[in-house]
Amino acid sequence: MKWSNAFLRKLRTSGPSPWVPSLLRAPFGRLGNDRRAMSDSCRASLTSGSSGGVGASPRLFARFGALAWKAISPRRSKEREGTRALSQLFSFTLPLAPSPSGVVETWIIMILRALRVFAVVCGCMRLNISPWFLGGLLLCSSGRMAGQGAPLSAIGGVGLTVSDMERSLGFYTRALSFEKVSDNEVDGEPSERLTGVFGVRMRVVRLRLGNEFLELTEFLAAEGRPAPVDSHSNDLWFQHVAIIVSDMDSAYRVLRAHHARHASSGPQRLPDWNMSAGGIRAFYFKDPDGHPLEVLWFPAGKGDPKWHQNSKRLFLGIDHTAIAVRDTERSLKFYRDLLGMRVAGESRNYGTEQAHLNNVEGASLRITGLRLAAGPGIEFLEYLTPRGGRPIPEDERPNDLVHWHTIGLTDGGSETLNRLASSGIPVVSKDVTPLPSGWPDYSRGVLVRDPDGHELLLVDAKKGSKPDVDHVSANQR
Repeated sequence: MKWSNAFLRKLRTSGPSPWVPSLLRAPFGRLGNDRRAMSDSCRASLTSGSSGGVGASPRLFARFGALAWKAISPRRSKEREGTRALSQLFSFTLPLAPSPSGVVETWIIMILRALRVFAVVCGCMRLNISPWFLGGLLLCSSGRMAGQGAPLSAIGGVGLTVSDMERSLGFYTRALSFEKVSDNEVDGEPSERLTGVFGVRMRVVRLRLGNEFLELTEFLAAEGRPAPVDSHSNDLWFQHVAIIVSDMDSAYRVLRAHHARHASSGPQRLPDWNMSAGGIRAFYFKDPDGHPLEVLWFPAGKGDPKWHQNSKRLFLGIDHTAIAVRDTERSLKFYRDLLGMRVAGESRNYGTEQAHLNNVEGASLRITGLRLAAGPGIEFLEYLTPRGGRPIPEDERPNDLVHWHTIGLTDGGSETLNRLASSGIPVVSKDVTPLPSGWPDYSRGVLVRDPDGHELLLVDAKKGSKPDVDHVSANQR
């Protein structure tokens, strides 16, 4: 191990050198044992443009670097972490062939593959794993090393089921300033296969606020069940979208004028001791069907810089959709490890302001925000106290009014959708289905569930008609 440790020390401590490109130094960094700093440095290096026009996914390389570092780190107190990273590194995928962006990318992919083997060998030596076992695992996993990028490229929007489309359109367009983009009725076998609901006829309306989208669906035939009247924010079927406003007091007055029902006792300002969320103002309310919604105001220095651009509009766009989760680590395995999202921020929120915002007495939450390259984020709300939020009913269907779904876009076509649908996750749809004309931007899709039962509509965008989702910056809360 002396030669490998010396090599790693060289990577960590040496200055710029023509034989050690900056992209290769990034996964190991000049970072000692600070794994979180390593991951951030790697991501920054890969997205800064210093790699000479690399076209392969920066998220893919950043995740690879994080796993490689954990596998070979000399800190022996992290044996379980190293073993877990090593097992994930075996199944980690790098492109089989580079995209046509040039010779530089070809060399980077080849070197990263060699680096994976180096990291795996060093990790096995550190953990006293037999080289024969190593060889068997490499042989078995060789097929998974090829040709698979990050499954999702963007979040294309959020959808929810409503009982009366005209009433909902009046609320979202007049009170919240959404604009109608499309309005279609769909039925027939494709709709039945997608939703898993027989005899369905749906009206699907696509709305836009800023650069983000909301899809309302009314089931004209095969109506579902109403949402529980005693729903609470810590019930696991809880989901909302966070709408950014330029002025919280004005937004609150508009909502009161349109008779929006309170979910919070009133707008709350999160305390300054909370470094991640201090100064943010937020208010929960309900739409005509009782779906929870949030308006959110960011102080200077927090949130995406686009929310601080001069605008005469009051309601600016959708920052994220929040979902209640039972176990953050379990949810990360789904959204981060399977779907390829990145963790953009974490916070621990509690106190009287948070309790009154969520309208849950004694609320203490672990909050984790995730992002893709474009579109709104997804935010986990894990209630540390009080525990005991009710699970999503096992027989919940898309025509029930408790239903939400997050729209995940993939550039990988039907192959990626089929791979995700056959990965062992719960699937609501009958299969990967050609979408009817009610979804004009998408060609095929499949509804799946996350570990808590929240639904995602995974879709393949039609060529030349990918939805205009706004790219997010690295500076997220």
